Amino acid sequence: MSTVLEVENLSVNYKIKGEYFFQSKKVEALTDVSFNVNKNDAFGIIGESGCGKSTIANAILGIVPTTSGIIRFMGQDLTKMSSKEFRKARLDMQVIFQDSFSSLNPRFNVFQIISEPMQIRGGFTKSEMERRVVELLELVGLSERDINRYPTDFSGGQRQRIGIARAISMNPKLLICDEPVSALDVSVHAQIINLLMDLREKLDITYIFISHNLASVREICNTMAVMYLGNIMENGITDEIFKNPAHPYTQALMSAVLDINQDAEDKRIILQGSIPSPINPPKGCRFSGRCIHASPECEDIKPKSQLLRSDHFAACSKIMIRK
Repeated sequence: MSTVLEVENLSVNYKIKGEYFFQSKKVEALTDVSFNVNKNDAFGIIGESGCGKSTIANAILGIVPTTSGIIRFMGQDLTKMSSKEFRKARLDMQVIFQDSFSSLNPRFNVFQIISEPMQIRGGFTKSEMERRVVELLELVGLSERDINRYPTDFSGGQRQRIGIARAISMNPKLLICDEPVSALDVSVHAQIINLLMDLREKLDITYIFISHNLASVREICNTMAVMYLGNIMENGITDEIFKNPAHPYTQALMSAVLDINQDAEDKRIILQGSIPSPINPPKGCRFSGRCIHASPECEDIKPKSQLLRSDHFAACSKIMIRK
């Protein structure tokens, strides 16, 4: 099985203004994040708002600069490429945005929106682009009749289908889905999830799927990572993590999922306290201030990710003790 994306010890820091004009502070958005994504996999990233999910996507796409670490795409280190080399590699990476309305130019019709990547790359005649746009529209569940309409003529789900058509127009190897269904109605939500699953099989695309919705991640992703305050707390096979969550933070997230079985025992874990500031994160485990299993050493020593079972890792020094 070939690896499409390798992320090793990735860190991203942002500088912000301090109290005085000559002062600056550092926001640690990501710290030593590592994971691999294999070909045709769907890799899910979950966690609370502000944990660094979208920062990972932006770092891979080159939207934000990396502070340290390595990002290998198809065996090439993106962090060491020149601007020209990166633009070439970037052609094989596309993104689906959360807001299907603001991500589409309201002055462009459907043909202009979907054909824009082809126009930028060049080498296509107008008739070739028209045939390709019609093909893509039918692939995402729309029709040729929609080709001259504008984004305001469509519902939210239909606009997201247009965004998906644009993203896959140049046959990318990696598609980053940044909260692609969070702004949609529940019924439409399921349709877009099913569409993404079908496209992954038909087009042999690799996904990074960012979401707050655990059910969506479980449905579409075969591997996943759980993030908290810029760190990966747990990662591995999706089914294994859902069946046997090891990290206290993962257990708390899983306990919040509603169970349709009314006879099931209520084991909801309520986290105390609030998320620390990324300007001054804890020295040790970043979850230690909210963890019921934390000890003084958790506050001082950062835990290393350890292998629990096949392809199941967790960064917690207390896991073995609790078992």
